[in-house]
Amino acid sequence: MKYLLIILSAFTIVSCNIDFSKKMPHGHWLGEMVLNDKVKLPFNFEVTSDKSLKILNAEEVILVDDVTYRNDSVIIRMPVFEGYFAVKLTDEEMIGHFINESLETRIPFKATFNAKRRFEMKEAPATDISGNWEVVFSPDSQEDLYMGKGIFQQTGAKVTGTFRTKLGDYRYLEGVLSGDELRMSAFDGSHSFLFVATVKDSTLKGVFYSGNHWSTTFEAKRNEHFELPDADGLTSLHKDYERFEFNFPDENGKMLSLADKQFENKVVVVQLMGSWCPNCLDESVFFSEYYKINSEKNIAFVALAFENAKSDALAFENIKRLKDRLGIEYPILLAQSGSSDKVEAQKKLPMLQQVVSYPTTIFIDKKGEVRKIHTGFNGPATGDKYIAFKKDFSTFLNTLLEE
Repeated sequence: MKYLLIILSAFTIVSCNIDFSKKMPHGHWLGEMVLNDKVKLPFNFEVTSDKSLKILNAEEVILVDDVTYRNDSVIIRMPVFEGYFAVKLTDEEMIGHFINESLETRIPFKATFNAKRRFEMKEAPATDISGNWEVVFSPDSQEDLYMGKGIFQQTGAKVTGTFRTKLGDYRYLEGVLSGDELRMSAFDGSHSFLFVATVKDSTLKGVFYSGNHWSTTFEAKRNEHFELPDADGLTSLHKDYERFEFNFPDENGKMLSLADKQFENKVVVVQLMGSWCPNCLDESVFFSEYYKINSEKNIAFVALAFENAKSDALAFENIKRLKDRLGIEYPILLAQSGSSDKVEAQKKLPMLQQVVSYPTTIFIDKKGEVRKIHTGFNGPATGDKYIAFKKDFSTFLNTLLEE
């Protein structure tokens, strides 16, 4: 009897350490964000293990490796951004929501196992939309109207590319042209984008959806020579200020300003950003890599974060996650929590004429003078534009370093 109790006790201990929760089947899945009763935003992902999956957008692959289980429930947290999926799991489906608590967002979500096709193909494409397009968003509203540039590559019915604006780009879009109907989407772990348009006589006319709370119409026409305004001329110093200044805390509560010794006699690159911002993520990847390669030069980087998280503590948690994921070695200071509102940001930095976009990059020479302010960021999804930016960035910094 004593031996039986010992065996049963051992079995109980072992059983308590075994996770009997249902696990995600390995393989390809088709996810769908339910934007409204009529519109669903699809994206592809591949479950590679019980604890990881890859979100797939054209050439972009996002590794997600924070997955927890409890019975038939799964929590899938994004690697950098604050949002997460909370779903119920069956053998063939996931059903639940994509949640961002700081933004109080809950988007209904469904995923189907062993499905790859992002959009249904009903007929062969009526044309080829490869090339550059001049785009007008919100064309019927003088107040909300803004310009963009469509950059597309089409192979058969598959279309990839992005839309650039003067403030940044709409990520790695992927979709199809079925007959004369274009459908493209992307989910980057934070933002969900869907573009639906009809192609007629070298024109596009459609609707752009961003999440389940915003949409606008857009029109486009072929224009291989169209260019957006120069991003170096959109933001400037206020006429009443001669210098750019800041004084914000790091994660240890230490206040840091441009008067700090680590910035003395150095070229300083100041980044206005947020851990929630995909274009800021792309820029941070580039800055981090550049800084590591050029760390022996008289150059310093510092980021000023404007966070949606509702408290300083939560904001610093998001900043730490970003730094750890990207291996960022330069300081990220908390400029604002509770809101990323650009009007409020400008109040924190009154020497700027206005804060137009996240990210915004301020280049300061060794004498402490602002030499250039670059608004927005066009990341790797923009192809040649991104390559040209990297070259111009290095050339300009070398010029400042040689002075």
